[in-house]
Amino acid sequence: MLPPGYNDGHRLFLQSIMAHGSITFSQAQTIAARISSSLGTVQTPEETPLEAIEHIVNTVGRAIALHDYQIRTSIDQRTGERVWAWVNTQSDPATQMATTLTPDELSFVKRVLDAIFDTYNSQRMEKMCVTKAEVLKLSHPPRNRPRPSSDAASSGADPAALAQQMAPSADKGLRHSDVERVIRDLISGGWFEQSKEKFLTLSPRGLMELQNWLFASYNDPDVAEGGWQRIKKCEQCKEIVSWGQRCSVWTCIVRLHDGCADKLWQARRNHTCPRCNTEWSGDKFVGERAITSSRIYRDAKDRRATMDTVARDIFNAATRDDNEEDDESE
Repeated sequence: MLPPGYNDGHRLFLQSIMAHGSITFSQAQTIAARISSSLGTVQTPEETPLEAIEHIVNTVGRAIALHDYQIRTSIDQRTGERVWAWVNTQSDPATQMATTLTPDELSFVKRVLDAIFDTYNSQRMEKMCVTKAEVLKLSHPPRNRPRPSSDAASSGADPAALAQQMAPSADKGLRHSDVERVIRDLISGGWFEQSKEKFLTLSPRGLMELQNWLFASYNDPDVAEGGWQRIKKCEQCKEIVSWGQRCSVWTCIVRLHDGCADKLWQARRNHTCPRCNTEWSGDKFVGERAITSSRIYRDAKDRRATMDTVARDIFNAATRDDNEEDDESE
């Protein structure tokens, strides 16, 4: 049953957000202005307030709620602009992209997500993005598949499961030209975004679409409260942080979006971490700036070095610090 007041204007908004996948505040203003004009009230996009858009979104949201869809909203971590996304509430990469990608391409996308949120996301350096060279290395699945131990084979384990484990992977991988095409399509479709420095990461739409899947896939449910997790929320707005600031104490889990940090310091008398009370430096980052803000990266860029290699070396150095710390604690 449609909510009271649902009309052609709401249908126009729904069709627009379905077609684009996600829309920014300025785009929503344009759509809302057209809706108002269709209802006899002429106004410019600039005259359309956030409250009017939220009213449209809430009405449309009630209309689609019974169909496992919703419209989620978030703030773009980089630009600070509000974004709305058309979301399947049963979201995972296969569900969302199966209509446009082949099984091999879906497997590749999963490897890219693993690289962003697992491989290149350590406690000391939460890079959470990949370079072109790193993406190309993901074109094929790992060659060394785990094989069942002799103990497992002789212990009465399920023969079908063992056979599946030993069988060659059905994933044939992708040619580099196909990798570049898939990435272009994912960027144009609003799933990923590429920065000026050519780092690839999930877009605001991708984060909103896959947020539940990301927490379930990459966070450890057995980690105690206050322990480090790969997917973290902003201390202020409670949304995922893949671009933002972190506490200068590397064992502290507080993360903030840039805009949220500004709001927090305006509301507090001191400029200290909300959890550990350490002075907040503002120069420790989550996302690509963990790499690009380093002196090593800036100097290498001035020398016109191969930046993919420099980014890899910076991350590997931080990861070695992680491993050394783990060895000392054992």
